[in-house]
Amino acid sequence: ATLFTYIIYYVLLIPFEIEYLRTIAFILVIASLVQFVEMFLKKFSKSLYKSLGIYLPLITTNCAILGVAEGNIITNFYETYGFMSGLWVSLTNALGTAAGFGLIMFAFSAIRVRLDAQNVPSEYKGVPISLVVAGIMSLAFFGLQGLI
Repeated sequence: ATLFTYIIYYVLLIPFEIEYLRTIAFILVIASLVQFVEMFLKKFSKSLYKSLGIYLPLITTNCAILGVAEGNIITNFYETYGFMSGLWVSLTNALGTAAGFGLIMFAFSAIRVRLDAQNVPSEYKGVPISLVVAGIMSLAFFGLQGLI
């Protein structure tokens, strides 16, 4: 999504001075890519396609994907690095964000499995204990902020 949104923004929207269409254009790009993934899964992995069901089309409104694309544009790597270098920086940023998000999702799923096996008071079972864990994890990651 970052590759296509970057090119659309700097090749189409800025030269024609229609930057205000950025969000609509980005949503169209993301929706199109999700449709391609859906068609690919339907053709090559019917079991995965059936197990995902309605959730695959819902990805088109995924704020994380749109947030990365918007963040790359707002950061304005184009003016800082030029077109091609800015594109590579944007792609690297997008891949790093995806890897980080995947790591967090993996960590959360592992913690949820361990929490389900623990003796947690009934008032904290489910969402409340998950919010407590999310708060503790956010503090841990916030502590890493100054290292880079």
